[in-house]
Amino acid sequence: MLPRTKVLMMNVPKTYLIAAIAALLPASAEIALSDSPANSIKVATGLHPASDPSNVAGWVLRDDISDEFEGDKIDSSKWFVEGENGDYYIWKGRAPSQFAPHNVIVEDGKLKIRSQWEPDFEFAKDEGHEGNTYRTHEGKDFPVTTGGVVSRKRFLNGYMEVKSKPGNSAMTAAFWAIGYESELDIYEQMGNPNDGDDIKADSTKMSVHDWQPPAQRPTRKFGYKKKLPYRVADDFHVFGCEWGEDYLKCFIDGELVYETTQEAEGQNWVLTNPLEIWLDSEIFVWLGLPSKEELPTDFEVEYMRVWQKPQANLLDRAFFGFEGPILFQQNPRPLDLVPESSKGNDYQKFWRIDELAAKHFSIVRHEKFASGTRSLKFTTSGELSSDAVSVEGPGGSVELGAGDYELSVKIWVDPNSTLQSVRLSLADPLVSLPTIDLTACAKGEWVTVKQSFTLDQPTADPCRLTIAIDRDDVPAGNNLLYIDDIVITHSEI
Repeated sequence: MLPRTKVLMMNVPKTYLIAAIAALLPASAEIALSDSPANSIKVATGLHPASDPSNVAGWVLRDDISDEFEGDKIDSSKWFVEGENGDYYIWKGRAPSQFAPHNVIVEDGKLKIRSQWEPDFEFAKDEGHEGNTYRTHEGKDFPVTTGGVVSRKRFLNGYMEVKSKPGNSAMTAAFWAIGYESELDIYEQMGNPNDGDDIKADSTKMSVHDWQPPAQRPTRKFGYKKKLPYRVADDFHVFGCEWGEDYLKCFIDGELVYETTQEAEGQNWVLTNPLEIWLDSEIFVWLGLPSKEELPTDFEVEYMRVWQKPQANLLDRAFFGFEGPILFQQNPRPLDLVPESSKGNDYQKFWRIDELAAKHFSIVRHEKFASGTRSLKFTTSGELSSDAVSVEGPGGSVELGAGDYELSVKIWVDPNSTLQSVRLSLADPLVSLPTIDLTACAKGEWVTVKQSFTLDQPTADPCRLTIAIDRDDVPAGNNLLYIDDIVITHSEI
């Protein structure tokens, strides 16, 4: 019998199990597994990336994020439509254009995002993204409506692909993604720009943006522009992006056209948190304004697909690596949740470090990290300021059944540090996990520490993980410790 592995996950606790099973099924198979409607995930095989038509990498299609755009309306379980029921997520579009829900059309097996001249549309009167009121630009009337959709779910690492064609007008066609403090524009295209050199009718532009506060423009950190041997509005083409933990690859019609790595980009690498996908159209005033005569036009998408590899922690590696918020995707996403926001809510929650603990604990970026760019840092100069200090994950971020488990933690101890140990525990039921003996860890390098433990009963909601250090384990002097990549697995034969 094959071993069955359950990974400590949050919100979708059986992602790895589903993906692992799916990888063993025939190409036409489809499976679904669910603890509850909020936790259900459906994966399918048989459709492979254009960059890997034989599926050598073992990609598994995420049906809950992918869409073939069949039927006669958008699938609202997968997509948020900008402006539907009067609701806008983050923004209303780029002024002077505005998103309107009637411009999101599904017909002929395609998603069509329409841009049109609509003087009778009731435009918003507040300021647009570029500082202009909607509908007007520099005192002139440009009553252009367009559309946009956003995936309901985010995912961490995988392969994203669309088959698409922009409209033949000075309106953008964009396939992009945002997450905590990050943005990945797989492409920005325009069928018929009439000004500027940034995007041409026969080119495509890819960008990565850093939205870490204060997020001052220019936020673009790296990417590429490519001249193409055709006008993008003339025919459909396939655009794909493979996003790994520490690399990025871009493909056009299955051909690799760009690649880079975290090592090459250094501190500009920001792609460490789950992303949501956007498909939209806008006016870019620096590329010229569309004329009434060239509208309406449609940005057409034949399909949008997301694949992931059958490995552990695909979604929640960000949680274990201290990279950003812990996502509770079964809860509604706040409409004003911008990428640079570190405000906790029901959708995203953060590790809790109280005022006392903050004298010693902090989540740091670009210091020492085992993966991603952040880790948990502990430091002292002299005695600990209290009997013990601790950091806590948010309630509900740990979900485990009864059974035998293995805790894995990566530790980096400064060569001059004399710290003795670190304690980890679960909140409900209150379970003290095996103490990590720091004196047994090699110093000045990342060390993986593994400990076994048993739960006699399932964790209850809201359970959380706590990391603590006691005064007795902190000898006087300067001490420095980093913690990263916490994983709990349950294996049985």
